[in-house]
Amino acid sequence: MEIQDNGTRDRNPNLMENLMGYIDTRIDIIKLEIQEKLKAVFVSTLHFALLGFIAFMCFIFVNIFLGLLLNSLLDSTFWGFGIVALFYIIILVVLLVGLDKKAFQSVADKSFDNTLYKPDKREPHV
Repeated sequence: MEIQDNGTRDRNPNLMENLMGYIDTRIDIIKLEIQEKLKAVFVSTLHFALLGFIAFMCFIFVNIFLGLLLNSLLDSTFWGFGIVALFYIIILVVLLVGLDKKAFQSVADKSFDNTLYKPDKREPHV
């Protein structure tokens, strides 16, 4: 008895080549998407670091200016810087004693909601 082929044996190698080509293309697309996301994260991080550095430098020089201004107004060489330092010590104590971590947790929840994991929009939120 002879098994009939119906021409399927000739198409199977072509089908496998197409499937392997599709898988290779999908892998390349995923690699490109990851590369684009990494570039975006790098640019955002660099931009944030530069802005943070400039803001920090402005903050330092404004505080030095305030200290020198208070020194001039108080006709002293150190009381102005002491007053500025005392101001920041008071802020530090208020932050350490007065604020709970739950206040920061709600800010983090709002900031990072749906950033990494985005639920399917078709499913109702629970």
